[in-house]
Amino acid sequence: MSKLNFAVIVVAVAFSGATSAQSAETRGACKADYDKFCAGIAPGGGIVACLNAKRDQLSATCKTALDSRKKK
Repeated sequence: MSKLNFAVIVVAVAFSGATSAQSAETRGACKADYDKFCAGIAPGGGIVACLNAKRDQLSATCKTALDSRKKK
C-alpha cells in the first residue's frame, strides 16, 4: 500500500470517528427533546430537521449540541 493510500485511509477513519462522536453527543443531549417532539421519526428520516423546526421549544443543552454540529 502506498503512503498516499494509507494517509487517505487514516484521514477517512479519523473523520468518521469524529462524526460518530459528534452524533452520539447530539443524541445524548437531545434525547428528551427527541422523545417529546420527534419520537415518530425514524433514524435517517429527518430527526435533525424535526429538532430544528422545534428549536424554540428545545432544551438549552440540545440547542448547544445542534449548534456545535453545524460548526463542525
